Amino acid sequence: MTTVTLIGDRLAEEGQEFVYGGEAGGCEGCPYRSQCLNLTEGRRYRVTTIRDNAQLLDCAMHDSGVRAVEVEPAPVRANVASRGAYAGSKAELEGPCPYTECPSHEFCVPDGADFETEYRIAEVVGEPPHDYCELDRDLTLVELETED
Repeated sequence: MTTVTLIGDRLAEEGQEFVYGGEAGGCEGCPYRSQCLNLTEGRRYRVTTIRDNAQLLDCAMHDSGVRAVEVEPAPVRANVASRGAYAGSKAELEGPCPYTECPSHEFCVPDGADFETEYRIAEVVGEPPHDYCELDRDLTLVELETED
């Protein structure tokens, strides 16, 4: 399901993904608040369409202004425990990882997903990008279902 919202002009590109961070200090008193603050905080979104003839509007938070786009919730790729990791099953993230240089870190601590939250697996992608896990976890890379 798509939603029309306003985002920074620099982000307004089809296919661009972002995690909505919620209201910022500069949003107070803005006449466009209701069009900008209509997404779910912490959720990952993908820009599907830039609105035709969308006017560039001034914004206290985005130096180049904001414009109207259509977005939809985007799936999150994450590493989960291999045991029971199949499409349709439920899984939680394994927990924080301090090894930020690991090629899998972005999937072990993915933007747009929370620890201690259960997600349904939409698709099993396969092996994670690391050769071995420093925390000795047996992981599988999956795509988590989006919440509509």
